[in-house]
Amino acid sequence: MTLDALKKDVASAIDAMRDELLSLSHAIHAEPELALQEFKAAARLTGAVESHGIGVQREAFGLKTAYAAEFGADKGPTVAILSEYDALPGVGHACGHNIIATAGLGAALALSKLNGRLPGRVRYLGTPAEERYGGKELMAQHGAFDRADAAMMIHPSNINLITMPCIAICDVEAVFYGRAAHASAMPYRGLNALDAVVTAYQSIAQLRQHIKNDQRIHGIITEGGLAPNIVPERAACRFYVRALDAHELLTLKARVQACFEAGALATGCRVETKWGESDYLDLKTNWPLAQSYERNAVVLGREFFPVKDLPPGYAGSTDMGNVSHRLPSIHPCLGVAPMNVIIHNAEFARHAVSDKGDQAVIDGAKSLAMTALDLMGDTAFLGRVKSDFDATADLSKAALEASAKLASHDHGHGHGHGHGHAQAGCGCA
Repeated sequence: MTLDALKKDVASAIDAMRDELLSLSHAIHAEPELALQEFKAAARLTGAVESHGIGVQREAFGLKTAYAAEFGADKGPTVAILSEYDALPGVGHACGHNIIATAGLGAALALSKLNGRLPGRVRYLGTPAEERYGGKELMAQHGAFDRADAAMMIHPSNINLITMPCIAICDVEAVFYGRAAHASAMPYRGLNALDAVVTAYQSIAQLRQHIKNDQRIHGIITEGGLAPNIVPERAACRFYVRALDAHELLTLKARVQACFEAGALATGCRVETKWGESDYLDLKTNWPLAQSYERNAVVLGREFFPVKDLPPGYAGSTDMGNVSHRLPSIHPCLGVAPMNVIIHNAEFARHAVSDKGDQAVIDGAKSLAMTALDLMGDTAFLGRVKSDFDATADLSKAALEASAKLASHDHGHGHGHGHGHAQAGCGCA
């Protein structure tokens, strides 16, 4: 049977599952769950997999809300198809992970309907904690992507893109410790931890004038004291630090660390910094695979915005970057909202269950399934995909090594620096 015939069959299978997929998408959207707490979403998705006669492993690869299913031929390429399903604090599914979840599910289920006609294997993975903690990196460390030939997922956006520009990111929390005192009667007896945070924040603001255009530092103050008449003895802030790649991130982290230490030194406080253990790498798009995806999506009526015409600095971060340095990967975007509506915004969350959001579930599932078939059924194409990845394999190896160094690198200089267990945060924008 030809690839075109197989593609027609998976598209028909997805159309037949339309109501089921959209019902799941809306249910996940209605009950948003934060990273590593996606128990209801994982239960819904694994239940759907089993209802179609496919065995599924829950609590897979070291994470309670991860899952894995694998099926297909004993021989032939193995394609990993990914679903994300965590939400954001306060704004729910403003990144549209309900769409990612059900598009990945639909693609996997449709390919399973080919039974003995599937020219390879599918590894369908539920990958939690993309918005924080770097779930895919944690799963990769437990072998989730071992012996797979490619990995793919889609992401909702306000435009169609064959890839999402993504840079490296790390997460840091700085906690400052001072000494409490009466703020009016005896302020001289206190050491003001909030002043230390504000000094560090202002130092970082000044640093931002002197970093590269493709670097970003942004954060919030998470603790500022208990009452105005008490000199704050504890204050804290949390920042994301982004750079083009892991190597530049390592250098920028050291400069940010110096800002925290400056706040401590200026106020006489002590600072503890907790840098993420699983930083997100830049996204290495496999272009032959991305072009295959584009051809398949165009057949469905999608038109793609040229990546080269995106405005300068238009970039996010994702733990799919960590996957992309391990094996050929794609992370295309499907438009679900008007151009003026951006992700990580409450309005975008509403569009994630709109008619356009629903259509992205269906188009995403079909495009992923058809692209997986291209990889499985065309040996020459598989060779081009691997050659494209291998052309920069040394750089990927170095990126993964640099990422490991980022996680263990000591930035402290005698002001109470210490590592904790916070992982990098995204997410997707």
